[in-house]
Amino acid sequence: MSDPENPNPGPDSEESVDQRPNPDSDPDGSGDREATDRATDLPPETIEEAERLTRLAREAGNPDEREAHRERRREVVAEYDYIARVREEDAREVLVLYPEEWIEEGLVRTDRIEELNRAVERPLSGPGNPEEWDAIEDHNRSAVERVAETEGPVHGANARAFADFMGNHYARPVESASNPEIEEFLTEYFPRNAWPSAEQRAVVEDSIELLVDIASEDASDSGAGK
Repeated sequence: MSDPENPNPGPDSEESVDQRPNPDSDPDGSGDREATDRATDLPPETIEEAERLTRLAREAGNPDEREAHRERRREVVAEYDYIARVREEDAREVLVLYPEEWIEEGLVRTDRIEELNRAVERPLSGPGNPEEWDAIEDHNRSAVERVAETEGPVHGANARAFADFMGNHYARPVESASNPEIEEFLTEYFPRNAWPSAEQRAVVEDSIELLVDIASEDASDSGAGK
């Protein structure tokens, strides 16, 4: 996406990246996706912070504020020698975090890279109302904290993963999740992004049920998520 405040984008800008795929990479999405995501060098909390700062930058009306969020994002991912970009894809925007070593003259030459799974992609738009993302995130986070306090860290970690999924992918409160969305989380997002332990895997469906029940109570009491 072009940034009117930065007409000559450099490696850390919001400009799209010329990403050239590796023809030998897994074309149909099969293979060990869990192992693929585990290969990234970025901790989950760093990925979440990069996404949060990207959303703040997109929402900022002041150019200085926008750049401040981007600069903080640069610092966060640079600790692990990564670079952040935003790419337009099928009428939506995707945050992409690349190892710094992949960038050559402003281009990501994935045809020369064997470990493509070191990159991280997070969609920034989707169904729901992205403009209300902060309020939705507050609502979901409050429910997650209650799950962790009452049910313990394992359920809490699962609840946080599901809240991230619903907030980041659908910009909606957790209690609004449909059965297909829950299935998508369980089969796609959870094993690929949450890095769950065996204990987490064993109780994840119960964790979602606990979270949805608590979030629904909160929404009923306060009107959140309506």
